[in-house]
Amino acid sequence: MLLYAKQPVYHLINNHPEKIKTLYIAKELDKKEFSKLNKYSFELKRIPQEAAMKMARGGSHQGYLAEVEEPELTPYKQMSCGEFIVVLSGLTDVGNIGSLVRTCYALGVDGIVVSGVKKLPLEAIARVSTGALYEMPFAIEHNIHTVLNDFKTSGFKLFGADMGGVDVREIVMDSKRVLVLGSEGEGLSGRVSSKLDTTLSIKMYNGFDSLNVAVAGAILIDRIR
Repeated sequence: MLLYAKQPVYHLINNHPEKIKTLYIAKELDKKEFSKLNKYSFELKRIPQEAAMKMARGGSHQGYLAEVEEPELTPYKQMSCGEFIVVLSGLTDVGNIGSLVRTCYALGVDGIVVSGVKKLPLEAIARVSTGALYEMPFAIEHNIHTVLNDFKTSGFKLFGADMGGVDVREIVMDSKRVLVLGSEGEGLSGRVSSKLDTTLSIKMYNGFDSLNVAVAGAILIDRIR
């Protein structure tokens, strides 16, 4: 798959250079940077801007593109040894998923499970996450009810984000917890909500009644980690 833009590409160069097959450069590099890149085992190719734009399908590549191995998915049951798992229910927006992957990695979440979908564009998610997808245990499991039942059986308390929930600042968290975030359009279904131990909310001011799911997720993750 193709990864582009300087930050995600350099994340792989610095942390997982073995996953890069070919690095394409579409800009002038100083001698020090070029010499450093040339020492890695992956193939290094210079390409014109026109070719880079075509490869990135018009995306902002910043002169760095890399043909890389796909991130490996993790069976969600392997995450049961962790303490804090985030489950995304029916969320399909690549920007939001990528942002949440980046947040989860930065804030120490032990794993992410995306449910309600069978397949996701990992290339785009890896790019939006600036490479954090290669670090986070990440699973795709269509049936969220099976996922929640398995985590509950493994001793996790299930918390969900809902505007009508308890203020997150008033909750004492259990040592093993799952945070479930719903889609922007529909939130959590009634059936999913019925499986939760508690629903959580973020107190709003100034009459504003909603936040983007990636923003709301980041706030909740930070407050309950």
